[in-house]
Amino acid sequence: MFSAAAESFLRQAREIHEEELRRFAGRVSALLQGPEPGAEAAEGLRRLHLTVAATKYPRRLDGKFVELLQTVLCSPKSPEQVQVLCAAILREMSPCNDLILCCDEIQDTKLLSLVSSVLLAQGNKKGEVAAVGQRVVKVLEGRLPEGQSALLLLPVLANVINLSPESLTEEQTDAVSRKLADWLRYASTQQGVVQPLGGFFSSPRTKQPAPVTEVDGAIATDFFTVLSVGQHYTQDQWLNVQAFSMLRNWLLLYGGQEGKAPNPGDKPGMDRSVTSMVSTTSTSSRLLPPKEHLREKAFEYCQRLIEQSTRRPLKKDDGDLQRACLIEAVTIMDIICKQDSSYVYRAVSFLKTLHGRICGDATYARALLPIAQFFLNHSTAIEIFHLLLDLPCLTAALDIQLRAAALPATSEKATSDPAVKPTTCLEAFRHPLYKSTFQHLLRTKSAPEDTPESLIPLRQLLGSLAGNPRVVQCAETVPVLLELFFRVVAESADGSLINQLVVLLLQRSNQLYEIPAFKDDVYRVLSSQLAMLCKLHPALVVELSTEILEFSGAVSNIQSKEPIFTHMVWAVGEYLSVSYDKRCTVEQITRFFETLEAVLFEITQLRPLASTPSCAPRAISVLMATLTKLAARSQDLIPRVSMFLSKMRTFVQSPAVTSVYCEEDLEEILIRATELMNLLKMPSVAQFVFNPPMDVASTRLQREVNDSLPLALRMVTHLLEPAPGCMPA
Repeated sequence: MFSAAAESFLRQAREIHEEELRRFAGRVSALLQGPEPGAEAAEGLRRLHLTVAATKYPRRLDGKFVELLQTVLCSPKSPEQVQVLCAAILREMSPCNDLILCCDEIQDTKLLSLVSSVLLAQGNKKGEVAAVGQRVVKVLEGRLPEGQSALLLLPVLANVINLSPESLTEEQTDAVSRKLADWLRYASTQQGVVQPLGGFFSSPRTKQPAPVTEVDGAIATDFFTVLSVGQHYTQDQWLNVQAFSMLRNWLLLYGGQEGKAPNPGDKPGMDRSVTSMVSTTSTSSRLLPPKEHLREKAFEYCQRLIEQSTRRPLKKDDGDLQRACLIEAVTIMDIICKQDSSYVYRAVSFLKTLHGRICGDATYARALLPIAQFFLNHSTAIEIFHLLLDLPCLTAALDIQLRAAALPATSEKATSDPAVKPTTCLEAFRHPLYKSTFQHLLRTKSAPEDTPESLIPLRQLLGSLAGNPRVVQCAETVPVLLELFFRVVAESADGSLINQLVVLLLQRSNQLYEIPAFKDDVYRVLSSQLAMLCKLHPALVVELSTEILEFSGAVSNIQSKEPIFTHMVWAVGEYLSVSYDKRCTVEQITRFFETLEAVLFEITQLRPLASTPSCAPRAISVLMATLTKLAARSQDLIPRVSMFLSKMRTFVQSPAVTSVYCEEDLEEILIRATELMNLLKMPSVAQFVFNPPMDVASTRLQREVNDSLPLALRMVTHLLEPAPGCMPA
C-alpha cells in the first residue's frame, strides 16, 4: 500500500495529458542541453520518469527528445544521477523504434551497465541480447582499468543468460566459468577498509583491516562465503556474493551436456557421462577444463556453506540467511552431481550427516525438501550397489564391533597409540588409523574423503574373518541380491545411471572381500548383468570408451576377472558400430582394435624363456571374434587380423600351449580362427554378418549363443573349404 502523498503523486502523473507531457519534456530538454545538467535537470527527469512509469499504457515522447536522452546517457560529462534517470526513462519507453544506442565500444562498466539495461528492455528484436552478452563477456575477460568494477556487469550477464542462453559461445561460457570459480574461491578474508573523510581532528593513519568472522563471531579460518561476516566488504567479496547468487542458473544452463546431443566433432571418448573420481580432487582442479573446474570450486563452496550452517548465529537475521544458503547449497550440489556423477559418493556421505543433524529441528523443515530430492535423484542405486558388494565386509565389521563392545575399557587405551600398527581386527577397530574407516563402513559417520578405495586396507585386514559363519552366510546372499538389484535397474534405469553402474562395475570388480567362492559368484553375476546393461544402452561403448579401453587393455584382467573381461570385449565387438550409435568413428574402431590386438598378442605369443599365460579359451575366442568384427567395419584392418588369425595354428601346436590347454579347447580355438579367416575372405559377407541392418539384426542368422558365432560362419567355411574326398574343379 502506498502512502497518501505517494497516491497523490501517482494520480497527478496519470492525469497528465499528452500535450502537457510534450511541453514538460521540452522544458526538461532545455535543461539537459545546458552547459552542465545539474540538480534542476535531475528533478525534471525524476518527474518525467514518474509520469511515463505511472500508467499501464505506453507514453509517447518526441523522437528528438528520445535521441537527446541517449546522447546525455552516453556523455562522459553527465552526472551519474542524470545518466541513471535517462536510462530509466528509456527503459520505460521500450520497445523504442528511435533507439540508436550501441554498447560495442563502451569501456566504462557503469555506463555499460546502464546502456545494457536499456538494450535488454527492447525484447531482442534486433539481436540486442546477443550484442550485450558479447560485450559484457569481453569486458569481463580483459583487465579492468583502475576504478572500474565487474560488480555492475554480473547482474547484466544474469539477465542475458535468462533472456537468451544461446547468445554466448562455448568459448565465452568457458571464460566466465573460470572467472566465477575464482570469485567463489579466492575472495579476500580481510574486511574492507573505509577511508577517513579528513578534517582537523582526523587521524592521518588508515585503520588496519580486520579479518572477517563467522556468524557466531569466531574469526574465519577458511575461505570467504556469503555467510562470512564483516563491517565492510571488499570488491572481490561482493563479487563472491554475486557469483553465488547466479551460480545455480549458470550451472543449469552451461554446467553440463545432459540431454544434449554431443558435438560430432568432439574427440572420441571425451564426451562421457561419468568421469574418473580422480578428476574431482582439489589438487588437480587447476588443470581441469573450465566447466569441471567451476563444478569443483562450486562443490567446495557448498560444502563450506553447509559447515558454516552448524554455527550458532549471534543475530536472528543471520540464522534466516543460514537456512536460505543451506537450501541453495544442497540444490547446487544436486545439480553438480547430475552433471558429473563422480561427485555423488562425496555428496551422499556429506548430506547424510547433514540430514542426521537437522532432521529433528523444525526450523530446518524447508531444508529437508532439497535433501530428500537429492537422495531421490541419486536412483540411491549407486549407494545400494556399493552396499551389496560390501555386505560381507560390513558383516565382518559388525562382528568386530560386537566383540569390541564386550572388551574392558583398559584394552581401548592399549590400542589407541597411532605409532603402533594393529595386528588384529579388534585392535584395528579402536586404532586411529582405521577408526574413521570403520565408522564409514558401519555408516555411523562419514567424511567427504570417503571413497570405495579407502576401504581396501580394511577389507584386507578383515580377511581373517572370511570363514566366520555370519560372513559366509551373508556372502552367499549377495549374488541373489545383485540379480534382484539389476532386475529393478533394467526396468527403470536411464542411460546416465547405466553408464554410472558400468563404470562402477569395472572399478569395483577388483575391490571385493577376499572369499574366493564369493568373488567367483559375484563375477558370474556381474558379467551377465554387464551384457544386459550394454544391450539396454548400446551407446555406452562410445560414451565410456576411455574407461572400457583402460579395462580391456589390461592383460591382468583376463586372469583375475575373466568373465567380466570376456563380456566387456564381446560388447565392444557387438555394439561399437554406427548401427547402434552414429557417433562411432573409424578412429574409435581403430583405437579399440589396436588395444585388443595388443592384448591378444600378449596372451598368445610364444616365449622361449617364459611361460605362456594361461587364459580361458573363451577369452581367446571372443578376442579373435571382436577383432574380426571391428575389421569388418573398418576394412583397412582386415589384412592385420587375417595375418594374426593365420598364426593361430602355430600357437595351438606349440608344446608350451598343448601342455596348458586340453585338446578340445585347442581344437575349438583353431576352428574359430579358421572360420573367421574364411569369412574375411569375403568382406561384403563379413560386413553383413557382423554389421547387419537393424531390421535383420535380431534374426536367427545374427544370434550368438554361448559366445559362438552365427551359423553363417559354418556356411562360409563349407563354401570355401571342400569336403573330405572331393577334388577341386
